[in-house]
Amino acid sequence: MASNSTLEKEPTGVSVGSVDSVDSVDAAELRALEAGLDELQSDTVRRRRDWSRALLPLGAVVVLLLVWQLYVSLGLKRRDLVPGPLDVLGSLAQLWAEGTVQGSVWTSLQRGLLGFAVSVVVATPLGLLLGQVKTLRRAFGPLISGLQVLPSVAWVPAAIIWFGLTDATVYFVVLMGAIPSIVNGLVSGIDQVPPQYRRVATVLGASRTELALQVILPAALPGYVAGLKQGWAFSWRSLMAAEIIAVGGTMGFGLGSLLDQGRTLSDMGVVMSAILIILGVGVLIELAVFGPVERRLLTRRGLLAGGTR
Repeated sequence: MASNSTLEKEPTGVSVGSVDSVDSVDAAELRALEAGLDELQSDTVRRRRDWSRALLPLGAVVVLLLVWQLYVSLGLKRRDLVPGPLDVLGSLAQLWAEGTVQGSVWTSLQRGLLGFAVSVVVATPLGLLLGQVKTLRRAFGPLISGLQVLPSVAWVPAAIIWFGLTDATVYFVVLMGAIPSIVNGLVSGIDQVPPQYRRVATVLGASRTELALQVILPAALPGYVAGLKQGWAFSWRSLMAAEIIAVGGTMGFGLGSLLDQGRTLSDMGVVMSAILIILGVGVLIELAVFGPVERRLLTRRGLLAGGTR
């Protein structure tokens, strides 16, 4: 019996503690391996998304150019009325050689960015005020929404009468186009802030200013960024409308002026070149500025899984 008990105790020579430690090491290595595989898979998926984000729009542009060229080749309209892609490219190259493209793009971008910056400075405190004071919101909220719906081109005649053919006319139209969108976007973001944030900040002794700038505004960033994005779109469209109508005086030569010049000369090559430049600048600002900022913000807050946009 003694020999049997001895045989039962001695076969392995491994204690229970050592077995547990080996199991824990194996489990840790397994978790590390799984984490590495997950990270590798996520990197692969992210690269594929990055490639698709670049290639899909490029493919769409190529398809549109082919359809455009096919329509022109059918000869349904005269080439002076509907020029082909190569004709427009020739006009664009000539405008570039003359320096017209560079000057008009710089003039319009300068006006658009400055007008948009002033709009943000004006609209942000106004949106915070309307978002937190219910009486002011009930009084002025419908007016702000109505101004957002009103086409900004409607302000051009009044601005010309008030300010003449000067840059002030353009900036006024840009402000009236961008401010309502930014205000409504910020107010919408404030409406989505959980009420617990306000209660906690109030309990901790935050003043109204601290509550607005350190709690409400950061929490309302998704709606605020969406309002900024829409505000830029409205300001760019307002700028083009003002430049097309308000020509002469001390007004500089922007993209809208280039478009109006092509219309005056009945030169569809210049008209199409101006349209494509205006479209290209708007798309570039969206892809380079607002798109990445919005994706990063929504991804960090768990509102956009993996940046799938």
